[in-house]
Amino acid sequence: MFSNIGTTELIILGLILLLLFGGKKLPELSRGIGDAVKEFRKGFEDQGNKK
Repeated sequence: MFSNIGTTELIILGLILLLLFGGKKLPELSRGIGDAVKEFRKGFEDQGNKK
């Protein structure tokens, strides 16, 4: 899904996020996203083990 995202797109996305949320909220936002991805993977692995 994300295989076509290059460096330029990531920089543009980062600048947009910086403008929307500000510098102080970005670490908190990225930490929340990381925790959500971790929980999703954990739940996905648990679901696979139940089968």
